[in-house]
Amino acid sequence: MSEVEANTIATTSVQDSSAQSAEEVEIIEPKNALTEKFTPKEWDALKAFREQFSDVLASAYPDNTDAQRSKITLWGVVIDPANLRDARVSVIFMKFLRARNLNATEAKSMLVATLRWRDEFDVEAACKEEFPEDVFGQLGHIYGEDKAGRPVVYNVYGGNRDLKAVFGDVQRFLRWRVAFMEKSIELLDFETVDQMIQVHDYAGVSMTSRDANSKNAASEASSVFSSHYPELLHKKYFVNVPSYMTWIFWLFKPLLPAATLAKMSVVGTGSWTIGKALSPQIDVKDLPKRYGGDAEAF
Repeated sequence: MSEVEANTIATTSVQDSSAQSAEEVEIIEPKNALTEKFTPKEWDALKAFREQFSDVLASAYPDNTDAQRSKITLWGVVIDPANLRDARVSVIFMKFLRARNLNATEAKSMLVATLRWRDEFDVEAACKEEFPEDVFGQLGHIYGEDKAGRPVVYNVYGGNRDLKAVFGDVQRFLRWRVAFMEKSIELLDFETVDQMIQVHDYAGVSMTSRDANSKNAASEASSVFSSHYPELLHKKYFVNVPSYMTWIFWLFKPLLPAATLAKMSVVGTGSWTIGKALSPQIDVKDLPKRYGGDAEAF
């Protein structure tokens, strides 16, 4: 073999090696503690979903001719259509995919609807709105974390017995409720924690205490959170539940998906009973005394 031939082979080998290395670098997937838990099937669904993301933006923002190239921010995470290989973005996308059984097309429709709703509802303005403390101040509390570092959110439905003050303006209540949810989500880093614990306290709530406005507000809020806040809940506890609500839950239990049921626990009344149910999830030092813990909370 001549020196020229040897040099040609060596050069070609280096070029091939460089091309291979460049290709390997290109397909490296940034990961974090949450994406490490994705299954191979979930990764396949995620890759298919990414291919549709430009269509998501075009459909969500039809009046913006540059939408397909524009960055958006969802729950504090910047999504850049020019670089979708981002671990936190992958976690966000996976929420919509899991909510739709890893069907990329259905997840796309859900995300489009969510982005449209956020614009129409003006979530950003709701988060900046000042709500009267005497009306809403005792209805919601964010206190402590569970044993895995998830924030714990308390919804105290009997926190204000003046239903007219709370629900007289249904849209104001919904803006407060959405702003409270967004405040809870701010505690999720989407690196190690992407879900929260919710405790729904029904002390003081009865069938007769509910009026048309409160029922309407509850229905609308439920629709909003199920449609536009997917897979943000790890566990939901219903505490101090009136007997009639327990009966309704058991009535509809066969109709609920198994995955939903696994996240829900209906707990009895009294701090000892509640503490016994919540303490396996939340350390007693982080659990408010009213729920059987040791914390001087709200």
